[in-house]
Amino acid sequence: MSDARQSWHAQSVESTMEAHEAHRDGLAAAEADSRLARYGANRLRPPETAGPLVRFFRHFHNVLIYILIAAAAGTALLGHWVDTGVILAVVLINTLIGFVQEGRAEKALDAIRQMLSPTALVIREGERQEIPADTVVPGDIVVLQAGDKVPADLRLVQIKNLRIDEAVLTGESVPVAKSVDAVADDAPLGDRVCMAYSGTLVTFGRGLGVVTATGDETEVGRISGMLTEVHSLQTPLIRQTEQFGRWLAGVILVISAATFAFGYWVRGYPLDEMFLAAVSLAVSTIPEGLPAILTIALAIGVQKMARRNAIIRRLPAVETLGSVSTICSDKTGTLTRNEMTVSTVACAHRRVQVEGVGYDPGAGQLCHDGEPIEALDDEVLRQVLRAGLLCNDARLIQRQGDWAIEGDPTEGALLVLAGKGGLDRSEEEQRHPRLDVIPFESDHKYMATLHGPLDGDRYIVLKGAPERVLDLCSTQRGADGDQPLDRAFWDDCLDHIAGQGERLLAVAMRTATGETALDHPHVDAGGFTLLAVLGIIDPPREEAIRAVAQCREAGVGVKMITGDHLVTASAVGRLLGLGEAARSAVAGHELDTMDDDALRRTAHTAAVFARTTPEHKLRLVSALQAEGAVVAMTGDGVNDAPALKRSDVGVAMGNKGTEAAKEASEMVLADDNFASIAHAVEEGRTVYDNIRKAILHMLPTNAGQSLTIMMAILMGLALPLTPVQVLWVNMVTSVTLAMALAFEPSEPGVMRRPPRDPAAPLLSGFLLWRIPFVAILLWLGTFGHFVWMEEVVGASDEVARTVAINTLVAGQAFYLLNLRLIHQPVLVGGALLRSQAMWIAIGVLVLLQLAFTYAPLMHTLFGTTAIGPDDWARILAFGAAVFVIVEFEKMVLRRLPWVETG
Repeated sequence: MSDARQSWHAQSVESTMEAHEAHRDGLAAAEADSRLARYGANRLRPPETAGPLVRFFRHFHNVLIYILIAAAAGTALLGHWVDTGVILAVVLINTLIGFVQEGRAEKALDAIRQMLSPTALVIREGERQEIPADTVVPGDIVVLQAGDKVPADLRLVQIKNLRIDEAVLTGESVPVAKSVDAVADDAPLGDRVCMAYSGTLVTFGRGLGVVTATGDETEVGRISGMLTEVHSLQTPLIRQTEQFGRWLAGVILVISAATFAFGYWVRGYPLDEMFLAAVSLAVSTIPEGLPAILTIALAIGVQKMARRNAIIRRLPAVETLGSVSTICSDKTGTLTRNEMTVSTVACAHRRVQVEGVGYDPGAGQLCHDGEPIEALDDEVLRQVLRAGLLCNDARLIQRQGDWAIEGDPTEGALLVLAGKGGLDRSEEEQRHPRLDVIPFESDHKYMATLHGPLDGDRYIVLKGAPERVLDLCSTQRGADGDQPLDRAFWDDCLDHIAGQGERLLAVAMRTATGETALDHPHVDAGGFTLLAVLGIIDPPREEAIRAVAQCREAGVGVKMITGDHLVTASAVGRLLGLGEAARSAVAGHELDTMDDDALRRTAHTAAVFARTTPEHKLRLVSALQAEGAVVAMTGDGVNDAPALKRSDVGVAMGNKGTEAAKEASEMVLADDNFASIAHAVEEGRTVYDNIRKAILHMLPTNAGQSLTIMMAILMGLALPLTPVQVLWVNMVTSVTLAMALAFEPSEPGVMRRPPRDPAAPLLSGFLLWRIPFVAILLWLGTFGHFVWMEEVVGASDEVARTVAINTLVAGQAFYLLNLRLIHQPVLVGGALLRSQAMWIAIGVLVLLQLAFTYAPLMHTLFGTTAIGPDDWARILAFGAAVFVIVEFEKMVLRRLPWVETG
């Protein structure tokens, strides 16, 4: 036995059988058992995965979590159990969220395993036997019939009109006609017509094949192996928050330690009091509500996307969509309808364009030079449509208002063409009954039918590959009758239509003189009259064309990566509006010759890649990412799964997509509509904007608190905020104010700006200005009011602290109004009134703060007390001042050319 990875498609039937010690009577039972023990079961090995306990504890591995746990331990030692409980609750919630989300990527492998056929029909000891598919071994002779799922990789040894749907592996939109002849050693997967691959579907005919590979050695097993080697990339948000967390942790530790040392050794505070102050400082600086806000913002994005047919399977993918700079899309069923449609009818006297796509015979018309025509008024055109209708075994059906095809998609396209031209099938079949038929065979490359009354003139209708049909024709039919065949004219016509990416089909007919039945000698005798050459294409979705234009306007590049032929892919790319880059389409065999540098350059400049394999798709996604692109990859087949997993956002088709593609993806399109991706990108950008708003709200608040505590220690004053009061402010403002920002709708122009740079830090130049700017405002108001109350008014610590806390919260509430729009004024265009969630949050906050200030229970828990109307007047005046100052800052920054305001 030889290596399963050998190029069996380039070997003859005899050499393949000899190499596998196989013969037409099949293996003996003992030999089959021996080979099963040697090669193992015909199934894919499950991957090794971490147990649930290990996965759970892995989520504690975060520097900010370490600081929070240490703070909780410290407060527990000091007996501050409320502080301890709140901190640990935040840690636990964050860990549980991550634990629930993890592990879903491994389902991609399970989905691929389910693709394998449960049973197989084999020949053993000279007899046909149905056996479990996992007991098939190399050297077995497998019998294939229409409707079978291929159980292993086979080298075909005998066929009869065999056609196999390989879309899940190659992306090819039409079932492949198989042959037993060997092909070139370097033939791409889609051109290996002498092979049948595990997991593909037999659509027509029958055949025999010798098993060349089972289990992990099959093509689908190789893809499964690629999935285990492909590691999903971290999303930009996760990378940025981890970087931000490490930076913030260092700052917190340094500031807390320095403050502790200064207070204990310089100011002489007691050790336990200074430790509590340091913990208070650390807790006030850590944005413990940020994980919850991130989750809520992403969850809201998930709900919005679901309403627009984009189902998110992994929360961080919502935000990643907002930074997508390149979308790599499969063609068949994603950008196109996966519904073959006649686009061109070329007769000898004129060329007709067919409008309308899909299988609805009433949705379209025939045109000449852009003007609609009546097909039935043109006798030649009528005969063309009738020929396609009669020489046809497909059925056009309507289910729940949707039209569908039963049978070959190409034949279905001919039925739809006849319907658009006004012909009625049942009426035509009554007038021209079928008397005999020669089904399509790949050896002869045509189908023929005999029609006519039993006792009258009869005729033969022929359809098939143009080069074969033209060889059988001696005349061509035009408006003035039959003329000698002009082969040069038709060769030019074929080149032109093929150059448009359309598949070619020729139809012809001749009278049947004396034939009562059909056989190949009758047809091969020739003498046919060519009626027309038809151009057939899987057309782009109209909504996909609009979505591509919208993505390009938003600065998002679109690239089509397909297993289809180069000319077809290039033509579809031009129809989609991919620009000049679609004209320089690149074939998969060209990618094989490129090193990594050349591939990166090609991936950046080209827009269409044809005849690609799973390795090509994976390399292209990796090459784009190496150039700094954030890549969304769409697809529906098993062949797309590795690239879907590798991409930043994998997008699978919900209706026509395989389970393997869905499980490898972060997002599934419920309507298989490429246009839904553009909507998802918009929602993703909105989610990121809202997360930035939450950060712009939380960090100034925390920094303002930290400054207040530090200044009090530096000046030797009483703490303006105790640790438990800090936690109250953090939790209340996070729950009410900051979370309201997660519900904000899209800002104006969100899809007219370029994607953000994924390498940019979470705290960009603008945030590094705004955060300390607002933090200083809040510190001035809070600390200043506290000192004024103690030093000027002579109020008690409880009163001064209550006033200080309400001053801080009021400043945050008014600043929330500023954040309705980050850069634009909120008093223009009624922006404030449209934010219902924001006003609800402020209303809830007012009630909470009134309870905090006046409820006796709160006095006991938090050490607060009631304050008077004069105090509230000063508090509200400060809040209004914050609002006015920030709006003025926006106006100034918009006038500065170097400040980004998009």
